[in-house]
Amino acid sequence: MSKPVYLDESRTFSERAAALVSEMTLEEKVMETLFNAPAIERLDVKAYNYWNEALHGVARAGVATVFPQAIGLAAAFDEDMMEQVADVISTEGRAKFNMQSSYGDRDIYKGLTFWSPNVNIFRDPRWGRGHETYGEDPYLSGRLGVRFIEGIQGHDPKYLKAAACAKHFAVHSGPEDLRHSFNAVVSEQDLYETYLPAFEACVTEGNVEAVMGAYNRTNGEPCCGSKKLLTDILRERWHFSGHVTSDCWALKDFHEGHMVTANELETVALAMNAGCDLNCGNLYVRLLQAVKEGLVEEATIDRALTRLFTTRMKLGLFDAPENVPYSAIGYDAVDTDESRDFNRRVAEKTVVLLKNKDGLLPLDLEKIGTIGVIGPNADNRKALVGNYEGTSSQYITVLEGIRDYVGNSARIVYSEGCHLFKDRVQGLGQANDRIAEVKAVAAMSDVVIAVMGLDPGLEGEEGDQGNEFASGDKPNLKLPGLQEEVLRVLVESGKPVVLVLLSGSALAVPYADEHIPAILQGWYPGAQGGRAIANILFGAACPEGRLPVTFYRSDEDLPSFTDYAMKGRTYRYMTKEALYPFGYGLSYTEFAYSDASVCGTVPGGAEVTVTVTNTGRVAGRETVQVYVKSPLKGAPNAQLKGLKKLLLNPGESKTVTIPIPGKSFGVYDEKAERVIVPGEYEIYVGGSAPDRRSAELLGRAPQKLSLRYDGGRAAYHDAEKKYL
Repeated sequence: MSKPVYLDESRTFSERAAALVSEMTLEEKVMETLFNAPAIERLDVKAYNYWNEALHGVARAGVATVFPQAIGLAAAFDEDMMEQVADVISTEGRAKFNMQSSYGDRDIYKGLTFWSPNVNIFRDPRWGRGHETYGEDPYLSGRLGVRFIEGIQGHDPKYLKAAACAKHFAVHSGPEDLRHSFNAVVSEQDLYETYLPAFEACVTEGNVEAVMGAYNRTNGEPCCGSKKLLTDILRERWHFSGHVTSDCWALKDFHEGHMVTANELETVALAMNAGCDLNCGNLYVRLLQAVKEGLVEEATIDRALTRLFTTRMKLGLFDAPENVPYSAIGYDAVDTDESRDFNRRVAEKTVVLLKNKDGLLPLDLEKIGTIGVIGPNADNRKALVGNYEGTSSQYITVLEGIRDYVGNSARIVYSEGCHLFKDRVQGLGQANDRIAEVKAVAAMSDVVIAVMGLDPGLEGEEGDQGNEFASGDKPNLKLPGLQEEVLRVLVESGKPVVLVLLSGSALAVPYADEHIPAILQGWYPGAQGGRAIANILFGAACPEGRLPVTFYRSDEDLPSFTDYAMKGRTYRYMTKEALYPFGYGLSYTEFAYSDASVCGTVPGGAEVTVTVTNTGRVAGRETVQVYVKSPLKGAPNAQLKGLKKLLLNPGESKTVTIPIPGKSFGVYDEKAERVIVPGEYEIYVGGSAPDRRSAELLGRAPQKLSLRYDGGRAAYHDAEKKYL
């Protein structure tokens, strides 16, 4: 007896998937549209749960490597590193899947369909989920998203190592407490210039296997049932061939929050007909009735299931294990010494040195007898990991990292300093009940390391953490509770103070900027984060991180949180001066740029060449950044369009060439066309964005180049990759 077509490994995956779907009853088909798809024993289809998370490590399913949170990974500005991180994640994901499946464990968070990366634009620092993203810039988010996807999905010519999912499509960045009813109103220009490019890169360059819709509406349409987003743009404009999943229980918002449908039946019909193939939730059981009443054609469900089973077949779930290269990955690949060491090195790359007056850092242990470590995040494990995290077999807090590094070379004296956000540590104590201890520790210390900021209990997803602030969103950008008051006491002590900020978002710290000599932004640095930060503090590693978001002076510099127009937001559209700008970060060494040049044309593409020299005394990695400014009226400020990481020893020079594709000179107009207009195109190359504040902080500005375009107004057509 011959094998059924769907088990014939010589056929294409899509042919096999369609053949399998054709063998199913309507009732079986409907149940397979749910995220927790049941087994169909007569067809030898095993149960499969699509819901798994891998934002910065395999999440919620036991021990795995817990890397720095996504926003921290973005701060490395390192595409190669991002793919290496994702490769470790997918190796551990495969290892865990192979082990769990061998024991019949097919529960939630046990599959190979990882609902990561989150490439939403971090348009407002108050958004609680912003630390899941790669920051505020569409280009950086797209580049890192593509490389993360490649690391997750692997490079086998036939099989996927795991399946990545770009989320949340599209125009989603809070408010969290309104997301089930909120309508994000955006212009076509902002939609295509800001909110869609990272998704487009994930689809057209990264070949991402899945896309997740968002909870909110965009311009009136619920995202998980939007014909414009899911059909017109995703399928027809970008030629996406994978599957679409809803966000979890987002479909019920259609009739309960958005009020665009009258009942569950209309909801499932709208979602399925628009192109939402998979329901993270349970409403798609109503598809059976929807078909019977003529609201959905069975062929539409067949199409959705063919996409879903194509993914499962690409993962090798219907093939002989010996023919699937990733089936041989054993559980001993999880949580290895090598991955733990790599995690520490990754964390070192993410730390951003914001200030270092008079070279206070790195600290010289030969000149220090006692080190005071003060602050609510100094020994806070939650502040290491962010959200959507796995379980590490070892967590190293900042306090523990400092102790391990210092050993017997100096005495460490510790105080929590204050509660993270309340006015006292002990409930029965008086307000500011640790301030005497703070003063005592400062008095006996030669240097004080203050570890402040936030943790995911203060910023995160609605309902995910029992957040203290507004369902996960921040009410403002200030250090919460008594943290700034403690900082003032430390400054008044007269001792040198190093501030380490652990947070997933930008904080407004103008007092610290004015009064504290050294400041590090450590993000949520992962399970090895304390060790990495200690290495930075004492010079065993050289800081190389750059800000993927703007640090504002105050939330008063921001438009309304519910306003999705980009005007006045992020480095690309702001007119006010930042506290710390996008792309900024210091090093323990210095870099000089020379001999910058550009060749090529505006419509056809160009190359920027520059020589970078390490003029300092230690080895360091520089982030070479290229920005382009279009002369189109209303165009964004100069935008990041190219980057390259360079490792340079003291005195060493390297010449680097960075390509600028033709489309990078175009910007979208009000009609959603990417256009080129006649005029002078400014090009900047250097270690920062071309703004006055960056030049002031770094002591140098990027080198300015230009290309002139004298032709007529032209539209760049992405599909044909040419100008017309």
